[in-house]
Amino acid sequence: MPDRLPAEDLDHVLAFTRPLWEELRGSRLLVTGGTGFFGVWLLETFVHVNEALGLGARAVVLSRDPEAFRRRLPHLGGCPAIAWHRGDVCEGPLPEGSFSHVIHAATPSVAGGGSQTPLGLLSTIVGGTRRVLELARRCGAGKLLLTSSGAVYGRQPAELSHVPEDYSGAPDPADPGAAYGEGKRMAEQLAAQYAAPYGIEAKIARGFAFLGPHLPLDAHFAAGNFFRDGLGGGPIRVLGDGRTVRSYLYAADLAVWLWTILFRGVSCRPYNVGSDRAVTIGQLAETIAGGFDPRPEVTVALPPDPLRQPERYVPDIRRAETELGLTVRIELAEAYRRTIRWLQS
Repeated sequence: MPDRLPAEDLDHVLAFTRPLWEELRGSRLLVTGGTGFFGVWLLETFVHVNEALGLGARAVVLSRDPEAFRRRLPHLGGCPAIAWHRGDVCEGPLPEGSFSHVIHAATPSVAGGGSQTPLGLLSTIVGGTRRVLELARRCGAGKLLLTSSGAVYGRQPAELSHVPEDYSGAPDPADPGAAYGEGKRMAEQLAAQYAAPYGIEAKIARGFAFLGPHLPLDAHFAAGNFFRDGLGGGPIRVLGDGRTVRSYLYAADLAVWLWTILFRGVSCRPYNVGSDRAVTIGQLAETIAGGFDPRPEVTVALPPDPLRQPERYVPDIRRAETELGLTVRIELAEAYRRTIRWLQS
């Protein structure tokens, strides 16, 4: 697979954000989480727009291992508009100097091995966010984007087709498995506590599910695993019964949404970020399979349980549409095609 994003995706982001970038002219931007899925899309679209519009802006990226990133994506790792600061969001020195904008996108999304137990995950989210907010306060940043998650709503009721930002549900605080959602809730609260007293416009983007280039193919993302299975010739394996309902926003639209929320979103007013076009995991697998030639087999591990309501994870995006003019521009079928084309190129 290539390292660079497709030109059509970069131009898509520029086309739908062009009027927003002037405030970044000659400025300095801090990015945490710049080596992850969100981060790579934000960095590469930043570089593209920065060059296209002659903004003369610079980004400083906090990373535990800049050399590994340079090897993986040398065109970004060696870009003169990007400076690298080796460090950890939770400990050690953070970048110094002034920043006009801060993007805090550094968070693992699940507990893993080593220190990333549920407790470690919770500590990373809360402690890292507090440190980044302190940095934003010290450096005089005017705007900060916090990438939060739809996990803050807890389990979406089966009778609720699309979950809005004012839904009052929440994860179970007594469930250790709810560490990610509870951590993101606390991160949002911390952002709200810092916003007014220190003059920081804290923009909150609650992400749902996505696909596109650089989506991990060996993690807990169903779409990524399906693409991986398809690249290997199949079968594409659905681990449950295939009835779970999700929605998927293509990453070029995701970048448009995140930049727009950073520049134009209302402080401490969360915005759902995702598609409102619902699809079952079984349908997702079949559609992805149809993008490969020859078409791989799709296997479903479990039979449907008629007594169990399928889980849903689909956002209501009317707030972003009506207030910021955001919409799903790249439909799901085209998103599949673009992702597979990039993976096979």
